Amino acid sequence: MFARNCLQLATRRSFVTNTRRQVLKSSILPSGLVWTVSLLGASAFYFYAMNSRSAIHEYVICPIFRLITPDPEDGHNLGIWCLKWKLAPRLFFDNDPESLHIDVFGKKLSNPIGCAAGLDKNAEAIDGIMPGGFGYMEVGTVTPLPQPGNPKPRFFRLPLDEAVINRYGFNSGGHDTVYENLSKRVKSYMSSYFTDKKAVENLSLYKNKLLAVNLGKNKTGDEFADYLKGVEKFQSLADALVINVSSPNTPGLRDLQAESKLTTLLSQIVTKRDSLVGQGNALGQNSHKPPILVKIAPDLNDEALKSVVESAKNSQIDGIVVSNTTIQRPDTLITQNESLKNQTGGLSGKPLKPLSLKALKNVAKYAKGSNLVLVGCGGISTGKDALEFGKAGASFVQLYTAYAYRGPGLVAKIKDELADELKKENKTWTQIIGEDVK
Repeated sequence: MFARNCLQLATRRSFVTNTRRQVLKSSILPSGLVWTVSLLGASAFYFYAMNSRSAIHEYVICPIFRLITPDPEDGHNLGIWCLKWKLAPRLFFDNDPESLHIDVFGKKLSNPIGCAAGLDKNAEAIDGIMPGGFGYMEVGTVTPLPQPGNPKPRFFRLPLDEAVINRYGFNSGGHDTVYENLSKRVKSYMSSYFTDKKAVENLSLYKNKLLAVNLGKNKTGDEFADYLKGVEKFQSLADALVINVSSPNTPGLRDLQAESKLTTLLSQIVTKRDSLVGQGNALGQNSHKPPILVKIAPDLNDEALKSVVESAKNSQIDGIVVSNTTIQRPDTLITQNESLKNQTGGLSGKPLKPLSLKALKNVAKYAKGSNLVLVGCGGISTGKDALEFGKAGASFVQLYTAYAYRGPGLVAKIKDELADELKKENKTWTQIIGEDVK
């Protein structure tokens, strides 16, 4: 009897032990599976969210940004903060088709889609913006001395028109701040063990992509001296220099677009640039000679545009950016709020396109036969828009407002659509440039 009871007890203990083991195994396995699935899911979402082609940026993230930042300037600053710390998507497998390649200023651009000045004013977020797929980027406008710009509020959204009005007034950290940001970036690149120093020839630090610095003047500065200081300061750190004489928010600035003043200014800038060639650049290239471009307004009449082109030719600069924001308020505006749409400042975004495109065609007409490189800017938001500007004479184009509304994924969409349009016509980007103004 005693032996039988011991056997039964042992059997029960064995059963309980085995049951516990089975329960433990069954709890561990689903737990491990959950962790694995969760990790895979999080990784998949991360790569989806960090791919600029993902629709989440246009339809979720950008609307959330606008919702939590009723003041558009706060939204701008938040966006730059994210881009600065690379909390932004990038274009994976950014291999632009041959049809989009373009030679400008003796160099090759992988594609003709550029980022306009005004987004990254102080050159803080270059490495958060360029990987989104741009072939060219312009930082600034930068002024010699730091200045706060105009009083707030000074930035207004017109969402129905995918447009904005700004009267920033060249708010800038100044030459020293921007110089430090650019030079620190180059030094970090040159000292890194993980960069191929021989692969990159441009100060953008990206193969077949260019970086420009947009130069302005202080509100109370000497107009000629301020621009010459900018050329001297950034000659060694820029693939190109852009002279901004067309912002509507600095008193008297647009007066510099008059032919006699503009020719004198640009001639002095070219002379200054040429005198610095022997000093080389931050990459140690001794013969560095950044091209000079001038950025003009879309509000100039036909005669004034002709004068600008003559000034560009006579001063022997390298190109013209057409155009900056407009002080006009087109009848096509959907926004009916009078106090909003009549805010003082420059209008940019979709409603600007007809004005900038018309100005570009006129400039192209007068620039015919010259070596001037024309850059289209103003209201571009699709590949078809880019194609129109190319056919109107632009060697490459720039955008900003549409990027702010739709997010980083817009760059890939424009390039894809542009490549498709060119394929339909069995042409390359180079072949269509100026097609409508020949």
